Amino acid sequence: MIKQEKFQFVSPDPMVEVHLPDGQVVRGPRQSPVAGFINTMMREGDVPIVGAVINGKLRELTFPIGIESEVRPISMAETDGMRIYRRSLTFLLEAAFDCLFPGAILTVDHSIAFGGYYCAVLNHPPLTTEELLSLERKMWELVEADLPFERKVVPIQDAIDYFKNRNEFDKVILLKHRPKNYLTMYRLEQRMDYHHGYMVPSTGYLRWFRLSPAGEGFTLRFPRHHQPTTIVDLPEYPKLLKAFRQYGDWLTTLGISSVGALNDAIQGNRIHEVILVSEALHEKHVSEIAAQIAARSDDLRIVLIAGPTSSGKTTFAKRLSVQLLAYGLVPFPLELDNYFVDRENTPIDENGKPDFESLDTLNRQRLSIDLQRLIAGKLVQLPKFDFISGKSVTGDTVQLNSREIIILEGIHGLHPDLIPDIPANQTYRVYVSALTQLNLDHQNRVSTTDTRLLRRIVRDAYQRGYTAQQTIGRWESVRHGEKHYIFPYQENADVMFNSALVYELSALKPLVEPLIRQVPYGTPEYIEAKRLLSLLEWVLPLHDQRIPDNSILREFIGGSILRDFSLWHNRIQS
Repeated sequence: MIKQEKFQFVSPDPMVEVHLPDGQVVRGPRQSPVAGFINTMMREGDVPIVGAVINGKLRELTFPIGIESEVRPISMAETDGMRIYRRSLTFLLEAAFDCLFPGAILTVDHSIAFGGYYCAVLNHPPLTTEELLSLERKMWELVEADLPFERKVVPIQDAIDYFKNRNEFDKVILLKHRPKNYLTMYRLEQRMDYHHGYMVPSTGYLRWFRLSPAGEGFTLRFPRHHQPTTIVDLPEYPKLLKAFRQYGDWLTTLGISSVGALNDAIQGNRIHEVILVSEALHEKHVSEIAAQIAARSDDLRIVLIAGPTSSGKTTFAKRLSVQLLAYGLVPFPLELDNYFVDRENTPIDENGKPDFESLDTLNRQRLSIDLQRLIAGKLVQLPKFDFISGKSVTGDTVQLNSREIIILEGIHGLHPDLIPDIPANQTYRVYVSALTQLNLDHQNRVSTTDTRLLRRIVRDAYQRGYTAQQTIGRWESVRHGEKHYIFPYQENADVMFNSALVYELSALKPLVEPLIRQVPYGTPEYIEAKRLLSLLEWVLPLHDQRIPDNSILREFIGGSILRDFSLWHNRIQS
């Protein structure tokens, strides 16, 4: 029997301890914000801390410490930290814009690869240079004032009434489908809004930003997490802007301007029409690209297809091949992976690990020679990469005729050093990615990176046997390669193909939610899993029976009629 004399009820200690990752323990007043505990470890020049993981859960710096806790500070050098920073910066922009342009609507549309969001203005002419400077000055005024972001949980009907009074009906439509009866809102000056995630405590944290004109709108620029206090130079991106405008036109055609409108279409049983038109717009663009290739077929011999992971490059390449056949051109798929150097010769990255996504993983000299010989109609012995042994071995022997177009798919397709010896008039470059996505509303965007991650979680689970935890755990490494080897060269494309589908979050939801819910609590991947589940709460589910069997989405959810489509056997010589 356990003796009880050492156990007794006591009053709570007014002090509480926080255990930091380096083993240090900080003692402070109970119910104090976690920021106070963290500030004791900060030194001049440290990367700013903007959040914290407290006992396994991501929290704001204003979160009160009521019990002994394990705390891991989250800085702007981490993905979660930079999300908090960007989200807060967007609200700062929103509040400043509201002060200067009452009655106008700010839209935060799409991300820019070099660190920024493309923004536009509705109910007002495009901002002039002076107006944009005034907007940036107003943001800095709010930063210098170090105003708090006031957090408040309100009944959902109160939130709906607030936005209805402001004529923000995109938010009203979205909120009427919300499954929870409350909403967390933030206030800055006279502006209130909800945001998909946490914020910094006050405007004084937001000291790295810039506004730059871009097309009919402007870019809100901010750092990226690998350079958390540096805003890099922003190159021109006219082709990406064109893709944005095209997607905006598609949304207008569909009559779906936001997730709330999509939910209305699902609830009103109009989603079948939305799916059909979305897929028809994709097919129309694929056909237009095929027509451009056919118009140059006298000289053009190579189509390079590049883009980040889970963009639907494989399905796009096959759908393009079908369209090329309709023009009397015969596509020949050449696998860039077969030109890998032997694994022992793989370059090493800055951490001393093999960099499998570097351009130098490819035997570019042999690729160039083989391409030139294929174009000349000569018999070519192709290589094949044996992934088990990690060695290049002998592949098929191939000879092409003058009506055959080489389809070369791979992440380095837009890199200028991939095939520098091939004349430019013989190549056509396509950038494929989920470039834009249907947003929650005008100010709350849905990241296309999240869309690709959800696609990959589903595909990895059903086609490769990976858990959602494994896919999430590898995601940052994948993203690192994209930022170095893909995004900097996207403007080298002759055309951009936006593989996003307006309805896909709803179609992915019933498939991906059960997978994400299996991520164990307390693991590093749990925080990301919880964030993705919170995003999916906003969309109504759509079951996949209505999705066409040649859809880009079928590459990830299964059932694609194009999975086994191939024309290889027509060119292989005995």
